[in-house]
Amino acid sequence: MFVSFLIKAVLISLMGVMSPGPITAVTVSKGTENPHVGIQIAIGHFIVEFPLAILIAVGMGKFLEISWVRIAIGISGGLFLLKMGLGLLKSIPNPGIDHGVFSYTPLQAGIVLSIMNPYFLIWWATIGAVLITGAYQFGLIGVISFITAHWICDLGWYIFLAAMSYKGGQFFGQKLQQVLFAVCGVFLLFFSGKFIYDALIIIL
Repeated sequence: MFVSFLIKAVLISLMGVMSPGPITAVTVSKGTENPHVGIQIAIGHFIVEFPLAILIAVGMGKFLEISWVRIAIGISGGLFLLKMGLGLLKSIPNPGIDHGVFSYTPLQAGIVLSIMNPYFLIWWATIGAVLITGAYQFGLIGVISFITAHWICDLGWYIFLAAMSYKGGQFFGQKLQQVLFAVCGVFLLFFSGKFIYDALIIIL
């Protein structure tokens, strides 16, 4: 029964981590320069995710569903992504020149993008909370096993994205970097607008 629960948790986790988002875009863009950034981004993500999962396990998940909390996270996260997206687009002519997005180390990017992503936080407050409740049936080892398995899914996906981005950049050169920066920059701007829009809808 524990094995079947863990398999279900891993599949749900994979669907979550493989869904396109800001961390995906930054992993791909940073991966063109360094194939190992996926590990660092995953560690930064885990620094936020682990204590968050523990807090939700002890009943703090409802806090993330409070309207003013969601509004604050959505607007601040949207503005942050706006800055990163514009910085990435400015770097297209010369991918090697820092225009803001690379001023954050991969570890810092993993931390900040996790904190400022309302969808990540809401996922844990809803789907994550359900999975943690299920893990509780198997005691502390069940909760720890679930959190570990979930993070391994994150780690594997970000390693894969960074490695593929680096290999593509090495093979196709600067042209691919410029294309990836353009796509990722637009992607970040899209999520910036969505974060802010969703926050304003709550206000209105």
